[in-house]
Amino acid sequence: MSHHAFFNRLFPQNVAVDLGTANTLIYTRGKGIVLNQPSVVCFQKNTDAGKGRVTAIGDQAKQLLGRSPGNVEAVRPMRHGVIANFSAAERMFREFIDMAQLRSLFGRRAEFTICVPSNATAVERRAIREAALAAGAAKVMLIGESLAAAVGAGLPVAEARGSMVVDIGGGTTEVGIVSLGGMAYQTSVRVGGDQFDAAIVSYVRNTYGVILGDQTAEVVKKTIGTAILDVPHERMCAVGRSLSDGLPRTIELSNHDVGEALAVPLKTVIGAVKNALENAPPELVTDIADTGIVLTGGGALLAHLDKRLCAETGLTVCIADEPLTCAVRGAGAAAECVDAASFLQ
Repeated sequence: MSHHAFFNRLFPQNVAVDLGTANTLIYTRGKGIVLNQPSVVCFQKNTDAGKGRVTAIGDQAKQLLGRSPGNVEAVRPMRHGVIANFSAAERMFREFIDMAQLRSLFGRRAEFTICVPSNATAVERRAIREAALAAGAAKVMLIGESLAAAVGAGLPVAEARGSMVVDIGGGTTEVGIVSLGGMAYQTSVRVGGDQFDAAIVSYVRNTYGVILGDQTAEVVKKTIGTAILDVPHERMCAVGRSLSDGLPRTIELSNHDVGEALAVPLKTVIGAVKNALENAPPELVTDIADTGIVLTGGGALLAHLDKRLCAETGLTVCIADEPLTCAVRGAGAAAECVDAASFLQ
């Protein structure tokens, strides 16, 4: 046995994965983030369901969402942070592992640490574990999304002081209070970036009689989305299909339109934060009054969300550095801890 092979057997490589509703990220020690792609996979339709050839994955597959030709099906296997379509999720996972060239790096000895929503059921957790094993992981550990995000955001998770992290992903928002290396309190709602997009689609449909595609709605959100309404007007044009005659129609949307559209899903997110503050142990809430709230996940990038949460709770709110990658970096760091057993399930 070569020295290198022996070393690999002695120290299996840790790979951290954030298998998200919107994006999948893979992180390895030494190389950092080796993959960041939309969680979308395209299959050739002609054969048995789920057995079709994978024709596109990630960015390329996302471009085909809502516009794939008849013989190709674009699938998003994850919903609300958990697997909604097992065979598609397993195939997607396998393709991403190949894309990140993990097999050539680590052979079969990779140990995977995967982020899961706090409210994932035992069945949902088992599905994620099995998909990873089927895709070639030697061993699988799971870590709660909030805890991973808190570690990645650089919060003092090991201290006795409580810190609050609000992680807004594509399909879920996790609110967690971390202290002494564990979750002292957590709550989760099934609202995230996808629900923000859907709210924009339905608002535009009801107000202007025009149907926008999901991807168009996402662009609108990223361009002129806002969590507060008293901001200077900004406008942009969006093209959708007219409900009356089915023809393409261009409409001008303002950030106030979008702010109004987002009011309902934002209310759910803010409700979850207030809920956590009302129900967590008083000592921890005292700590948070001192340290504030940290936002992570893609939803943290919604304009003025920090101001809005600050106004609603009276606490200081800050956005983590590189909020989109906090969870996967945190999962990687947690897996490398000497006392990792306390973090991982």
